[in-house]
Amino acid sequence: MAFAELVSTIERARTRALWTRADAKALYGKPFADLMFQAQTVHRQNFDPNRVQMSRLLSIKTGGCPEDCGYCSQSARMPGEKLKASKLMEVERVIEEARKAKEGGATRYCMGAAWRSPKDRDMDMVVAMVEGVKGLGMETCMTLGMLSPQQALDLKHAGLDYYNHNLDTSERYYSEIITTRSFADRLETLDNVRQAGMKVCAGGILGMGETADDRIDMLVTLANLDEAPESVPVNMLIPIPGTQLENADPIDPFDFVRCIALARIMMPQSHVRLSAGRTEMSDELQAMCFLAGANSIFVGETLLTADNPGEDHDGALFRRLGVEPEELGEG
Repeated sequence: MAFAELVSTIERARTRALWTRADAKALYGKPFADLMFQAQTVHRQNFDPNRVQMSRLLSIKTGGCPEDCGYCSQSARMPGEKLKASKLMEVERVIEEARKAKEGGATRYCMGAAWRSPKDRDMDMVVAMVEGVKGLGMETCMTLGMLSPQQALDLKHAGLDYYNHNLDTSERYYSEIITTRSFADRLETLDNVRQAGMKVCAGGILGMGETADDRIDMLVTLANLDEAPESVPVNMLIPIPGTQLENADPIDPFDFVRCIALARIMMPQSHVRLSAGRTEMSDELQAMCFLAGANSIFVGETLLTADNPGEDHDGALFRRLGVEPEELGEG
C-alpha cells in the first residue's frame, strides 16, 4: 500500500469525513495483505494491539419476544419448539453474576432482555440492575429492544454506559430478516440513546444470506452516524435449528476477516467486538480477526442462549498470542 494512501486514511479519520459506498467497497476489495496491513496500522494508532477487552453477557429475560428476527430462537413467532419465556431476573441475582464476571476478568457487563421494548413497569428493576453493576466498578451495557427518549434518559441517569442495538444488516436486506420492525426504527433508537448522552454499541450479523455489498452498506451506515458507535459487535451467524436461517450457508472466513478490517479502518476509535459464532471459529481465524483490528470479545460459556468458548479456551488462546485482557479505562 502506498504511503500517500495510508496518510489519506489517517486524515479521513482525523477529520471525520463521511464514507461513500464506493470508497468502502474499494477498500474491502483490496488484496488481503494490503487490507490487513492498513487495518493493523490504524489499530496500532488507536489501541494497544496486544490488549483485548473482556465483556460478559447475561440474559436477564429469555424467550417470548414478539419480534420475528430470522436468526433468533427467542421469538414467540418461531415455528416449532420455542424457548420457554422466563420472568425478568431478580436484581440481586444479576448483581451477583456481575460480581463473578468481574472476578473472572471482565470489565464490561452486558445485560440483555428478549423484549420488543421494555415496559414502564419493568424500568425500576432495570434501573436497579444498572445501579448495582455500576456500583461494582464495571462498565455497564444493556440491550432491551427499542427505547423511547424517556427510557433512554432513565437509563442514562441510572449510570448506563452503553446501549446495544444492532442494525443486523443493510437497509436493503433488512426486510428479508425482520418484518416486525423497520430499519428506521433501529436508527431511531440509536438516536434516542445518543441524545440521552450514552455510548452506542451497534453492529450486525454476517452470514445470513446477504451479499458483500450488504455488509459494506451496513458498515457505511454505522460509520456515517453523527458519531460512530464506540462499540461495534461483529457476529457470525449461529444457524439455530428451527429458525428461518437454520440452513444458511456459512460466510467465507476471509470475507469475515475483511469485514473486521473494514470496521476497524472506518471506525478507528471504536472497540470492534468479535461476538457470536466464536465456537465455530478456529484459533487461527480468531487470531486473524485480532490482527485485522478486533479488540473485544465476550467471555463465558453462553451468549444469551448460544454457546460461547469458555474462559479456559480463551485464556489458552491469549497466552499463545501474547495477548492480555484490557484494564478498565484503557482504550
